[in-house]
Amino acid sequence: MYFTKSLIATIASIATTVISQQIAQDPGRGGVPIEVVHLYNDEFPQGIAVSSTGRKFSNYARSLDPNNIAYTVAELTSNNTETPYPSAQINSPPGGAINYSTTPATGANYEEYLIGVQSVVIDPLDRLWILDTGRAAMQNGTNVPASVGGPKLIGVNLTNNTIFKTIVFPPNVAYSDSYINDIRFDLRSSVAASGQGVGYITDSSQEGRNGIIIVDLGTGSSWRHLDATSYVRPETGFLPFIWGEAVYSLPIGPSMPISQGSFGADGIALSADGATLYFAAVGSRYLYSVPTARLLDNSLTSELLAQQSVVSRGQKGISDGLETDTNGFIYGGNFEDNAINFFNPANGTVNVFARDPRIGWTDTFAVATDGYIYFTENQLWRTPSYYPGTDRRVKPYVLYRAQLPGNGTKVNLS
Repeated sequence: MYFTKSLIATIASIATTVISQQIAQDPGRGGVPIEVVHLYNDEFPQGIAVSSTGRKFSNYARSLDPNNIAYTVAELTSNNTETPYPSAQINSPPGGAINYSTTPATGANYEEYLIGVQSVVIDPLDRLWILDTGRAAMQNGTNVPASVGGPKLIGVNLTNNTIFKTIVFPPNVAYSDSYINDIRFDLRSSVAASGQGVGYITDSSQEGRNGIIIVDLGTGSSWRHLDATSYVRPETGFLPFIWGEAVYSLPIGPSMPISQGSFGADGIALSADGATLYFAAVGSRYLYSVPTARLLDNSLTSELLAQQSVVSRGQKGISDGLETDTNGFIYGGNFEDNAINFFNPANGTVNVFARDPRIGWTDTFAVATDGYIYFTENQLWRTPSYYPGTDRRVKPYVLYRAQLPGNGTKVNLS
């Protein structure tokens, strides 16, 4: 078969046009840029707290990694290192974090030592609060139940690095199988009988008794709301996808059948005016809110009123922690899109704040007075607690930050 020169030229022109055409693709990035603040090369981090002077603290839950032995709270220091905080001694309970003399083994019951910390938060008065679950994992991945004295809230004065307050939760508030996860503070004198403010805490227990805990920071009294309601529970059949992987859970241990997402109420954030509490389960794509007035009430019918007051704010993506700024935005991760989203209560919309291929499991947020939001990326879905039950994490874990829009900064409810 013979081709004329003109036909050959036409075919070549068509081929060149097809090759040169732009084919649509996902850009992979968007929103504000993120920058590396700290690299974690030692223990497995979750939380982040940033003081007004720029001091940074993280926690390392012993229930999420049994190799978090040397410390469960640390201050981030230069050259990507960490120092046990407020001391090495308080991070090292005598005999370890697990009491093997009980049957079954339980978390140690020391009030004066840290057992397994899940959250560190700086309050509006620039004090560090440490939320201790009282639980730790054995080397086979079994998360032992807590003992009274283990689940507690500890306040630290950053001026002299000393403990000024310890609140131990009773067993009818922090159950032995609870997992007290994160906390937000309102220090206004009007919100608590003591005049010293309150803390709102999520219980994300995989064993299922999820809820919201409220604690008076002055008297130490505490109570629960929304226990085991659908709002605080993971969704049935929930299955996330992160970095192209279906994420199945192994909540009981690597030798047991795989399951779907089982973490309940986890992320928590207060509105800028303190009137509304936002919360979400990790095993859900939905954001919920409830008036704080309903949670502060602990009278006879208060639980009925609290349940009747919950509002669905719609889907916001899959997230772990949540955070607020003075814009009133509620920030949360969006694991499936390598992004951080924000919910705008003023118009009910959810938008992308930052998108980057380095974003995966955004564990915890902290808005600081420097106008940045800080967040940890720790590859939690690659721990042995998820299928296939092997450790696929790649160090270093990373602390990032991004600048807030509109001169946003830390909310001050004091």
